[in-house]
Amino acid sequence: MKTVNTLLLGTLIAITLACGYSAKMTPPAAGTIPAIAQLSPNSTTAGAAAFTMTVNGSNFGTNAVVNWNGAAQTANTTYVTGNQLMVAIPASMIANSGTAQVTVTNPGTTGTGMYGTGGTMAATSSPMTFTIN
Repeated sequence: MKTVNTLLLGTLIAITLACGYSAKMTPPAAGTIPAIAQLSPNSTTAGAAAFTMTVNGSNFGTNAVVNWNGAAQTANTTYVTGNQLMVAIPASMIANSGTAQVTVTNPGTTGTGMYGTGGTMAATSSPMTFTIN
């Protein structure tokens, strides 16, 4: 009986492989790269109160996030349109003079289908400098 089971298992494996079954994985595609055209305001005074900054540009996804010196401001970013985001900047981020690099990231999307293939990779804009006087 063991021999028969072994032969049946071997036959099933051979048929499966002969049919060309394989899971074809499609790697994620490049995501849409956002671009920043303007920050409003583009500067403030050190020690000033918290404020809301408008980020104007293009290719902002509905889940786009503004980054302040590389730190995602996920809870503080509001999507307005594909060309505008608003971000709340707390006073603690502008306590000292200097500059901050502002970028926008469109997060990646997960793949679809049985194996989760496809999707897109996260894409981040070039930085724009915000001045703290």
